[in-house]
Amino acid sequence: MSNKRIVTAVTGASGALYAVRFLKACLALGMRVDLVVSEYGQRLLIEECDLNLKVESVPAWLERKYGPGAGGTGSITRHGEQELGASIASGSQIWDAMVVVPCSMKTLSGIAHGSASNLIERAADVTLKERRPLILVPRETPLNLVQIENLRSAALAGAAIVPAMPAFYTRPQTLEEIADFIAGRILSLLRIEHRLFPTWEG
Repeated sequence: MSNKRIVTAVTGASGALYAVRFLKACLALGMRVDLVVSEYGQRLLIEECDLNLKVESVPAWLERKYGPGAGGTGSITRHGEQELGASIASGSQIWDAMVVVPCSMKTLSGIAHGSASNLIERAADVTLKERRPLILVPRETPLNLVQIENLRSAALAGAAIVPAMPAFYTRPQTLEEIADFIAGRILSLLRIEHRLFPTWEG
C-alpha cells in the first residue's frame, strides 16, 4: 500500500478511460488523490464512461462498474477548476506528484507557458517550481508544430511526457487492460510498484 498524495487532473482530451483506470489504481494502492476536473473533462467522463461527477463520486462509480471493493482504500478530495484558493495552489502544501490524464492541448499550452489561469495550470506550475514530478498524458493525433513545441517546452521545464500510446506485447483482451498499461507506466515513473501488467522479461 502507498501513502502518497497525488494531484490528478482530468481535462477534455478524449481518453476518459485512462483517467478512471489511473484513479482506480491509486485508490487500490491506498493513495490520497486531490482531483481537479475541467469543465470539458466532466463532459468527457459523462460521454465516454457514463460517470457524472455531479451525482456520483469516483469510488461509487468504480463500485458500480467493477463490483464491491473496486473503490479501493484510498481517498479523493475534489477541487473546482476555478478554485485558485485551494490548498494545491500553494507550494507550502506537500504532495508527491501531479498527473494530468488525459491532457488536452489547451491545458498543455497553459502549462508550457506558465499561464496559471485555472487550478490545473496553477497546480502544475507549483509542481514544477517545487521540483516535484509532473506527468502529462497527451491524447491527440496528429500533432502540429505548435503542439510539439509546447510538449518540448513542458519537458524542458521538468515535466515527463507520457503519450497515450499503449503497448500490445501484454496481449490485452479488454479496453481496461489497454488503459491499465498507461496507468501502470505512470505509476512506474513515480517509482510506485503495481501489478497492472507483467514486466517485460525478454
